[in-house]
Amino acid sequence: MHRVIENVTTINDNGEAQVDGRLLHSGFYRSARSFPANPALEVNGQVITYEQLKNAAMGLAATLVKHALSVEPELTAVFAYRSSTAFAGVLGALFRGHGYVPLNRTFPPGRTREMFRRSRCRSMIVDRDSEPQLEQVLAEASERCVLIFPDHQNADDLKRRWSQHLVLGGAELEPPQNWTPAQYRENAIAYLLFTSGSTGTPKGVMVTHRNVRHYVDWAAERYQINENDRMSQTFDMTFDLSAHDMFVAWERGACVCCPTQKQLFKPNAFINDSRLSVWFSVPSTAVFMRRLGLLKPGLYPSLRLSLFCGEALPVQTVVDWAAAAPNSVLENIYGPTELTIACTAYRWDAASSPAECEQGVVPIGEPFHEMDALIVDEELREVPIGAAGELLMSGPQLTLGYWEDEEKTRRAFVVPPGETQTYYRTGDRVRRSAIGKPIVYLGRVDNQVKVLGHRVELGEIEAQIRKASGLEAVVALGWPVTASGADGIEVFIQADSADIKAVLDEVRLKLPPYMVPRNIRLLAKFPLNANGKFDRKALQMILENASTTSVPYSEAVPPKTI
Repeated sequence: MHRVIENVTTINDNGEAQVDGRLLHSGFYRSARSFPANPALEVNGQVITYEQLKNAAMGLAATLVKHALSVEPELTAVFAYRSSTAFAGVLGALFRGHGYVPLNRTFPPGRTREMFRRSRCRSMIVDRDSEPQLEQVLAEASERCVLIFPDHQNADDLKRRWSQHLVLGGAELEPPQNWTPAQYRENAIAYLLFTSGSTGTPKGVMVTHRNVRHYVDWAAERYQINENDRMSQTFDMTFDLSAHDMFVAWERGACVCCPTQKQLFKPNAFINDSRLSVWFSVPSTAVFMRRLGLLKPGLYPSLRLSLFCGEALPVQTVVDWAAAAPNSVLENIYGPTELTIACTAYRWDAASSPAECEQGVVPIGEPFHEMDALIVDEELREVPIGAAGELLMSGPQLTLGYWEDEEKTRRAFVVPPGETQTYYRTGDRVRRSAIGKPIVYLGRVDNQVKVLGHRVELGEIEAQIRKASGLEAVVALGWPVTASGADGIEVFIQADSADIKAVLDEVRLKLPPYMVPRNIRLLAKFPLNANGKFDRKALQMILENASTTSVPYSEAVPPKTI
């Protein structure tokens, strides 16, 4: 049983309620008081000030409290995408005293429905463009839910359509002055984020206020974010790096600049038109820009900081980006969702860094303050300096584990021999070549890959292919392989015949676009390795031999994350 945090609510000299500084949204609250007229957000051509965004969030929070159902988890779903309602919804859930559960209309509705069902949310904030999918998302919602549609002043039509639920429109929102700060447990969930799962079911990672506060405090100070900064928001809210975009900016009064879908495919114009000072994206975005000739020297003089995270960062891409943004500090940061956004950092130095890179990728660097790293062998025992092993990490950013899945949590969150604290098994192979040298990334120890910056469990794709085809022998591979992970997915099925089109059509209803295979190939018999297992390396050789006439996926289709 978690104890209740003491003194969460304080009163200032004017008799106004305050937000405790240990909460994720406390930085936004302070910035709204210090810089009320400053832009907090630019989205869809709108400029929204801190005062405006605070009032919208408080109105949503007060409405959620007023209409709270008798039994509900401390979570609110936000079914919104790159809109003012999306950002106000996230803050509204937090101000209400809930963690937020981001839902994404670019995902297949069936996947979104599963995320909503598994979270057990009983309240949802919905923007206008996500409404068309709502019927499918709520298809299995047997219990009454609170549905808030801030973009509709008059919600009468929606009330008739969703008569089994409590529907509220913009005209029925509580005024912001009706909001009062909520009480929080010590390890209250700030957000519940579903990531790819090896069994075919997404895993819900429970990230607490304590976890994210440590990251935000570290990042805001290290990068000296201030109220004059204009920071990119390239990540969807279902990607945990989006929490950096929002809360590191709002911690210091900076503006979050959210590109439109059109701008996502023209990042060069977005950087300059939005007058960005801080850029943050997956490396594949920079790789994409380099292929299109968008990293010419001096193109982005406004950038003072460039951050990359989410996959391995190729050396040549960094060299060209540094030339294109000559006034920018450039850092590679690393970390899985289970360790809250990022937990190690490496600052690029044109003189010394090339010699510290391995396999053509930039090191992941050193752990953040108070974060602890171990490099271990298969028995989880620390390896000597210079040896490769799996990276384990612990510290204040270590999350609670997986939502309602103790077995998966026990497997991934472990106490190694000779240690007393819990570590997360990242599944990443790394090495520190010598004392004083940075940690370098060598690849995965399992079948998880990065596709265009997204973490993908190949087992999840294989599970969906099995369901769709009715066949058991299925192997998914990331292909073509790049320094950053993979540009797409290829699948092999052991069978003489199958309706490939039907299988792919079914899978598209279950998986987001970046997880849908480019091709499914049939083999009468899979090659086997010495242990009698499917030989993935031999299957990869088949792809290599067939690739001479194919066009790499990343050159044919630009990455969705920009």
